[in-house]
Amino acid sequence: MFFVEKPYICGQQIVTIGTIQDKLMKKIRAAVVGYGNIGQYTVEALEAAPDFEIAGIVRRRGAQDKPARLTAYEVVDDIARLKDVDVAILAAPTRSCPEYAEKITALGINTVDSYDIHTGILDYRAKQMENNRKTHTVSVISAGWDPGSDSVVRVLMESLAPKGLSYTNFGPGMSMGHSVCVRSKEGVKNALSVTIPLGEGIHRRMVYVELEDGAKLEDVTAAIKADPYFAHDETHVFAVASVDDVRDMGHGVHLVRKGVSGKTQNQRFEFNMSINNPALTAQVLVNVARASMRLQPGCYTMPEIPVIDLLPGTREEVVATLV
Repeated sequence: MFFVEKPYICGQQIVTIGTIQDKLMKKIRAAVVGYGNIGQYTVEALEAAPDFEIAGIVRRRGAQDKPARLTAYEVVDDIARLKDVDVAILAAPTRSCPEYAEKITALGINTVDSYDIHTGILDYRAKQMENNRKTHTVSVISAGWDPGSDSVVRVLMESLAPKGLSYTNFGPGMSMGHSVCVRSKEGVKNALSVTIPLGEGIHRRMVYVELEDGAKLEDVTAAIKADPYFAHDETHVFAVASVDDVRDMGHGVHLVRKGVSGKTQNQRFEFNMSINNPALTAQVLVNVARASMRLQPGCYTMPEIPVIDLLPGTREEVVATLV
């Protein structure tokens, strides 16, 4: 007896079971776009992953002043200069992610990012979905820990108690997205935004800024409070001599769901974690980069992805050990 593979259509390609097996055996070539906090931890997460290899790092300055840490890797200023990239991990400021995703998927490369403006996710998803379908690529957006892995936990909790209330309490800890936002304001040399949980999903933002010469704290404060990142929270802004003296990358979250399962009241679920913020974000990005290689063309958020595809190995291996 012999086995003949039955082909099926995936995008514009004819795919067989053998093709899929080849892809699973071949290491995924990932490019890291950006080399700030998240980019540095992403390199570490890729180095630790058994099924990835680093195709290169994309920095605005390219190989100029190349960090010694990246000696082993190709460093460029344009992802098009890298060879055979399967997926680009966008370790870039949130507001630049949609532009990067559109440009990079046009090259036939998958993208993943940790875009974290909750109110903008649906619009971003809809626009990028069109790009992915045109280019037969995959994008996974808003895939940090919140939005991202916390989103998966919220969906699971609500499924267990469909009627009820959920609360997401962040911190206390450093918010990378909010800190980057503050650093973009005129007159700010450096900044740290710390999130303080007040309970029931309400937060206070404590912002510490190093001011440029001649900048006024009241002007910087007004610009920060007017930004959508801060407009809905109690926000306090303080001038400090050195942000490095007060910076701690620790963060955390406490998720709570209280509701009804069927007709049974008083069902309560909790999820807690204390983390290094950029390290966990980087790990999630690597996980969804892996999953992107197993998805049909389109744009996805984390709750839309089978969680089993976040792990290396075959589904059978995961089922045998974790189910």
